[in-house]
Amino acid sequence: MHSELFSIGPITLRMYGLCMALGFLAAWRVMVYLCKRTGQNSDQVAMLLTWVMLAAILGARAVYVAQHWTAEFAHNPLAVVRFDQGGLVYYGGFLGALIPYIGYALRFRRNFFEMTDISAAVLPLGQAFGRVGCFMQGCCWGKHSDAWLTVSFPRGSPAWFNHVSGGLIRETATESLSVIPTQLIESAATLALFALLFALYPKHYRRRGLIGGLYLVGYAVLRFGIEFLRGDPRGAVGPFSTSQAISLAAFIGGLACIAWAGKGKGAVVSD
Repeated sequence: MHSELFSIGPITLRMYGLCMALGFLAAWRVMVYLCKRTGQNSDQVAMLLTWVMLAAILGARAVYVAQHWTAEFAHNPLAVVRFDQGGLVYYGGFLGALIPYIGYALRFRRNFFEMTDISAAVLPLGQAFGRVGCFMQGCCWGKHSDAWLTVSFPRGSPAWFNHVSGGLIRETATESLSVIPTQLIESAATLALFALLFALYPKHYRRRGLIGGLYLVGYAVLRFGIEFLRGDPRGAVGPFSTSQAISLAAFIGGLACIAWAGKGKGAVVSD
């Protein structure tokens, strides 16, 4: 874990923010490549993606703040705007990102799935970078384990504070308990999902809704499973964590998109 790269006066460059920026840049470049390969307008995609990124960050932060208000923000409301310190909930960002897509489709009378499909093809690449940022920041850690594939975060990290407050280690401990590196596991899983969707998109992009549906199903499955390994505080919806409950809804929505595309509902003859 190395959350800070360097500081210049009051400005600190953190690995979390750098990984997010690199993830956005990588996803944007691949999206432009896919647009050119399939004969689509890359300029419109770039414009839309900028708004999507902003809406996603705000949505992700809003959900995180709502889940952790009492523990982290009630005594320090100004910390709400410290995006550079981590604290984003992916599914909140996913829901926030839908707003620009809907607005774009209505404003320019375009097929909603036209833009969400190409975004879904590259989104896992950005997520892979983002989870590396989570690891460097020390957030989103896994459960304590004595298995060989574990890590310990240093004194002062979120995991360390959580273990101290829970009475699992003393304040004099130099590191947290050994935990499962769920951040890196999810990074590897989303990278594999990206490779699959990247290969499928040029062949099936005319089937509106198919790539987006495959993304929803794929990510819902991997996220639902990884949630069982998470050790950080989780919100709950009945027997499931908040993210697991959303994953179930995303899985059903993904199947509906795939069925829609499979029946030819989203097929187009030309662009």
